[in-house]
Amino acid sequence: MRILRLIAATLLCVATQAAHADDTEPAWRASALAMVPAGYVAGSAYRTDGATGYLALDPATSNDPKTPASVFAARQTLVVTLTPDATRAISAELKPRTGPDPDNDDTDFAKLHADLAGKRASLPSGTEPCDLGAWSIDKDPDGLNVRAEPSTKARVLGTLPPPYRLKLGGAENTPDGGWLTEFRIIGFRDGWFLIEGAKPPGKDYEDDKRYPRNAPKPYAGRGWVASNKVGAAYANGATRMGGLFQAPFVDANWMPAQRELGGPIDTDGGPKRIFACSGLWGLVESQDGVRGWWRGLCSNQVTNCS
Repeated sequence: MRILRLIAATLLCVATQAAHADDTEPAWRASALAMVPAGYVAGSAYRTDGATGYLALDPATSNDPKTPASVFAARQTLVVTLTPDATRAISAELKPRTGPDPDNDDTDFAKLHADLAGKRASLPSGTEPCDLGAWSIDKDPDGLNVRAEPSTKARVLGTLPPPYRLKLGGAENTPDGGWLTEFRIIGFRDGWFLIEGAKPPGKDYEDDKRYPRNAPKPYAGRGWVASNKVGAAYANGATRMGGLFQAPFVDANWMPAQRELGGPIDTDGGPKRIFACSGLWGLVESQDGVRGWWRGLCSNQVTNCS
């Protein structure tokens, strides 16, 4: 029975990957899926060269919060030998991927990621470079602790205020729960985000003349906050909307996902949870429970981030 279950699970995985492929995928991709090595998940068939095909691969654990993938890491590819008419796979071999970079298109993301990679040395050792907008979702009246190290035992540098409402009434578009404290995520390590530049909650959206001088002021320096206390909105990452990628690459396996009120995810709303980040990508959980990567998260609380 166990063997039958494993066979059934493998067939389901292959069928799911085939169903999730882009409509423009070449015919040989479907037969190549059975040749994907254990521990990997197939993405797009990104090139066909005569009787040779190239299939993007990523570790199956790329969307696991304990082992999140890195946009800066070397990748693997499945080099597939095809029939003379290039419609079916005959054999395949796992090889290091030499190109092309899926971000190297008419967007600036390849350069942006290269710039971020260059900043790694300025971050604490072992920190994954990121650049995302986000906010605190912690409702503790004492605020969210910002720590000197990614640990609950580390020294507290300061706090981020809980949701805030102006006592004398504020802007009409004030969120029902109050303004959240926004900041930039610049790194990730072991379930913690390295942040900086926190802003007083709601100050960017309220009339400067009416914003109270005694409004709560966040710690604006650099420090660490737990990932389960952080939220954000989906931004336009110039990639495929309606779902999430299994790894932080536009040619990784793609999975449909839904918004809170139904319909495919887009720049309206945000994820249920943010687990990790790498470059300009966030590892998130959609409102319907799909876990994967979305390119671009922002902290705009009034309009979408398209």
